[in-house]
Amino acid sequence: MALRLQQILTEGIAQLSYLIGDDSSRTAAVIDPRPDVDVYLRLAREYGLSITHVFETHIHADFVSGIHELIDRLGGSAQAFVSAEGGAKYGFKHKSLHDGDSFEFGKTLLTARHTPGHTPEHMSYVASEKGKPKTPFAVFTGDSLFVSSAGRPDLLGDKETGTLVKQLHKTLFDFYMKLDDAVIIYPGHGHGSPCGADIGDRLSSTIGHERHGNAFLKHKEFENFREYALSTAPPTPTYYLRMKKVNAAGAPVIGRLPPVPAMPAKAFSEAIASGKHVVIDTRSMLAFGGAHIQGALNLGANRAELSLWAGWMLDPKMPIYLVLESDGKLDEVIALFVRTGYTEFGGYLAGGMAAWVNAGLPLQTLRQMPVHELAKHEEVSRLDVRSPEEWKEGHMPHARHMFLPDLRDARNRPDKNKPVAVYCDSGYRASLAASWLQAHGIADVRNVPGSWQAWTGAGLPVAKEGK
Repeated sequence: MALRLQQILTEGIAQLSYLIGDDSSRTAAVIDPRPDVDVYLRLAREYGLSITHVFETHIHADFVSGIHELIDRLGGSAQAFVSAEGGAKYGFKHKSLHDGDSFEFGKTLLTARHTPGHTPEHMSYVASEKGKPKTPFAVFTGDSLFVSSAGRPDLLGDKETGTLVKQLHKTLFDFYMKLDDAVIIYPGHGHGSPCGADIGDRLSSTIGHERHGNAFLKHKEFENFREYALSTAPPTPTYYLRMKKVNAAGAPVIGRLPPVPAMPAKAFSEAIASGKHVVIDTRSMLAFGGAHIQGALNLGANRAELSLWAGWMLDPKMPIYLVLESDGKLDEVIALFVRTGYTEFGGYLAGGMAAWVNAGLPLQTLRQMPVHELAKHEEVSRLDVRSPEEWKEGHMPHARHMFLPDLRDARNRPDKNKPVAVYCDSGYRASLAASWLQAHGIADVRNVPGSWQAWTGAGLPVAKEGK
């Protein structure tokens, strides 16, 4: 008989959830489930386990919690456990967790520990062998301690930030740094999540490794820690506040992926001609550039970060009409939207763009401008839509920087009368930005495929701020 521990990576939002159980007792817990919960049910069946407990580390801001969805799919045989520490309030039925509460899963003991700083209520879960609680082998750190980083303390507004920074400092140095070096850490996010600054590529670590290599832990003196923690925080996604409210109230159980009707080309055309809506074309940037529906935005489903950028850029109340790479990709695409709270869909174009073209309906193109061509045309302005941190590391000469989400403000958009080429790191965000600008009246806009990677790969000149 054995401990069963499975880490589940949700690409795009870089979220990590866990199933932990013991096949001697046939019981298991899930920690921080995502909303498309089939993965946990499938793992439990594979291991012959019964999920009896579902734990949250904190009220999440970056994705829709799947705690209620999973409880519902389990027929009520499991219970939801959330932190009662830090004054947290919830609008749903739950079991309250307090610091020191412990739970047995066969020979495995999970103990809840209050680790505030990222949020006031934050809990971590220490795993040990039954009868040996003082010698844990692992800790599920949620968003308090990451690989090479720590949870940001600034998401609840200026009034809370000062207190949270102090709590985070205490959590890191008075709790985590008192654990044995051999203890494995299983964080709530991997590289790419905006919940922490420059999170490392590895999906797990040890206390010892972090003690010697984590930049946050090099600032034991509080004022230095405070300055570092606040100065390194990445831009805050606009949808985080909305997700906080949804998860505190209790995300609604949808039972399955939202229904999205198939629509023939002419019906699709009629539907998008009236009312408020958004057309999202989930094909690759090159396919989108070749021909697309006028006004469509390009959010490629070839990258799971669709979830993140939908959250940044789209109104969840506005119905989404989809153009797919193939009709068979529908469920996969819908799951990406659901993770950041998008459940309103008008329909999808049955047969994709081939059906649209064959119906004789109008097309729009988005010019693709390779880096070698862009380098030769200085009259084309260069718009960098990467994050501020990426921009500081280097950019194209004579480029203007505008972080992608800031384009939603009309005051930040380029001159309508001048050609503009948009770039990011690979072209994914640039294609979304270019399509957004095109949909909002910028006539001569181009996407740069390969973008910064292609520019540097070709050995073209690099500029840096102050140089």
